[in-house]
Amino acid sequence: MGKVEFKSGTMLYPLPVVMVSCGETINEYNIITVAWTGILSSEPPMCYISVRKSRYSHAIISKTGCFVINLTTERLAKVTDWCGVKSGRQYNKFIETGLTPVKAPHLNAPMIAESPLCLECKVVNVMELGSHDCFVANIVGVQADERYIDRKTGEFNLEKANLIAFSHGKYYNIGERLGFFGYSIEKKKKK
Repeated sequence: MGKVEFKSGTMLYPLPVVMVSCGETINEYNIITVAWTGILSSEPPMCYISVRKSRYSHAIISKTGCFVINLTTERLAKVTDWCGVKSGRQYNKFIETGLTPVKAPHLNAPMIAESPLCLECKVVNVMELGSHDCFVANIVGVQADERYIDRKTGEFNLEKANLIAFSHGKYYNIGERLGFFGYSIEKKKKK
């Protein structure tokens, strides 16, 4: 089997799929589903989202300079998709989906209470990149659902949240763990 030339495009998959919440007031609150997102730096913690200029949330984030990345789960897959195909210009997405807005502690923006992990993001740069603008942000706060924190070790067990990913227009559950960072060079324990 060989390789064949395939059309150029956005074929770097799978991607995280997240719900990004934004807005300063309850009347302005909105949710947009984003798959163009990721971490840019560990120190300081930084991330990005890329949003089309035509999207309702683009104007809100441009004005407020902040947003919250809310990780999403198998249980939230249908509302995640709905928030990606419906516009906040026509719908109040929190009301329509039944999701609960909670004021972020470090920003003037809402978090989604049902999300297992919420990253509070303050925009530090906007890059115009063709069809999308890339909002580069500092992660100024992380809010974790206490259900996933091991009370004995203090470890955050995000894998128990059943996160989903996006691949070429479809949503998938993440599946089983195959290893951990560094497992390929881990030394065997002596018996």
